[in-house]
Amino acid sequence: MPPHQGPCGSSVWKTCLAIAASLITPLPGNACDVALLLAVDVSGSIDRGEFRLQVQGLADALRDPEVSDALVLGQIALAVVQWSGSGQQTTTLPWRRMLDASAVAEFAGRAGAQKRVYTGSDTAVGEAVAYSVQQFGAVSDCRRKVIDISGDGPQNAGFPLAPERMGAERAGIEVNAIAIEDIGSSFPITAFYERVVITSGGFAMTARGLEDYPRAIRAKILREIAKPTG
Repeated sequence: MPPHQGPCGSSVWKTCLAIAASLITPLPGNACDVALLLAVDVSGSIDRGEFRLQVQGLADALRDPEVSDALVLGQIALAVVQWSGSGQQTTTLPWRRMLDASAVAEFAGRAGAQKRVYTGSDTAVGEAVAYSVQQFGAVSDCRRKVIDISGDGPQNAGFPLAPERMGAERAGIEVNAIAIEDIGSSFPITAFYERVVITSGGFAMTARGLEDYPRAIRAKILREIAKPTG
C-alpha cells in the first residue's frame, strides 16, 4: 500500500505549491506605491493657532474621499515628523500602511490630535531633511519615497541645506515642499524652497497664508501619490 500522501498528494502537488506561494508572495497590486513622510514646521514663527491649522488641515485632507481612496489604492505608507531648530526633529506618527479606509481614518484622527513637540525655536530646514531621509529604511519596499516638507520661513540654523538635499537625491528620495507665504512679507518663501530645498524631480506648492494650507496640502498629497500615466 502506498504511503498516505495527505491533501497535497502527487496528483495535486502543483496546485498545492501554487496556493502556498500565493500565501507568502505579495501580489503586485498590493505593493506599496509611495512612502510619504509629512514634515511639519513647528518653528518659532508658527504660533499655537497656526499649528492647529496645519495639523487639522492635514487631518481633513486625509479624510477627503478622493485622497482616502487614492491612499488605499496605492497602499501608501505615511509618517509625520515635526521639526524646528537644530537637533529638534521628532517622528510624531511612525510609518503606517494605508491598507483600508479604516487605517486612513485612524491615521487622520491621530494626525489632527497630535501635540506640538517644540515651541519658540529656529528654522533648521537642512536638519529636517536629513532626519527625514533617515526614516525611510523602514519602508524600503515602497516604489517611490517622498518627503513633503512645509515651512513658512528660510533656514536660519542647523546643517547647510545643499548637502542634505543632495543626500536625499542620491538616496532616491524626492523632496517636495509647501511654502507658506506670509501675506505682505517681502521674502519669497516659495522661491527659497524651489531654489534650495526641493530635489530635481520635486516641486513646491504655495499656500497663501496658513488659512490656505488645508487646500494646498490636499492638492499636494493627491499630486504626490498619483499613479504615473503614459
